[in-house]
Amino acid sequence: MEFSRHVTIKWAGPIMEGTGTVAAGSGAFSLPVTFPRRIGEPEGVTSPEELMAAAHAACFAMALNATVGRKGGAIAKTHITCKVTADKGEGGIKITTSALSVVAEGLTGIAAADFAEVAKAAEAGCPVSNAYRGSMTVTLEASVK
Repeated sequence: MEFSRHVTIKWAGPIMEGTGTVAAGSGAFSLPVTFPRRIGEPEGVTSPEELMAAAHAACFAMALNATVGRKGGAIAKTHITCKVTADKGEGGIKITTSALSVVAEGLTGIAAADFAEVAKAAEAGCPVSNAYRGSMTVTLEASVK
């Protein structure tokens, strides 16, 4: 079963002075973007890197909870942070890493000592991790609270 999603950006002006709005085709969000806020302090404006981090965290949350469920476990609350890092150099911007950090709260059915290995298996099967892994480093830290 193939499926797709889309976003549209409306941009006005040159790169440094211009502004844009990224809108989800589903209507779920409409977010402002600018280049100066991308490479500087965000000040309430999003960036491609932040949207990539959101996609990775959301996908990993689903992959992790599915993997835990398949192994007979459950997590009451999953806290995931994803940090995407980029480097702006002479040749432009290169997105270099996506670092996932997960804390499982209320883990049952799986020993806490085994959670990091289960999380690693989930990350290996996460579609966004697999898409990113081809061009950037993906890391994972996992713990149980």
